[in-house]
Amino acid sequence: MIVVVIVSAVLLAGAAAMALIRAEKGPSMLDRTIALDIVVSVLVAAIALYAAVDRRADVVPILVVLSLVGFIGSVTISRFASVEPEGEGRVRTREEIAAEEAERIRAEEEAEAERRARRAKDAEHSGKDTGEGH
Repeated sequence: MIVVVIVSAVLLAGAAAMALIRAEKGPSMLDRTIALDIVVSVLVAAIALYAAVDRRADVVPILVVLSLVGFIGSVTISRFASVEPEGEGRVRTREEIAAEEAERIRAEEEAEAERRARRAKDAEHSGKDTGEGH
């Protein structure tokens, strides 16, 4: 009996750890929602394992409440996610942020170079215009 309990506890701990990693990495809000729903389910299973080992029936209301909280939380978040525009709520990776920042800086440098070239061209034309007229 004790071997079954230990194996079950290790499997639950592994599932919780993997779900927490998925919640941290994302990348979308739905990934995080599902991961946190798994964490709640693992918590319910761990309490049920405890209740079975110690033969305690008084924790059944706790199991019911946790199950309802997990269900209502998942439904609520999925309703918000269903109307979320594409790309919103998505957490970008460091590489994506760095690439976007580099692109923004490059575009600003190109715009500045174009402005300088335009100013130099305008100054050259205005210099020729004033020089030719005298």
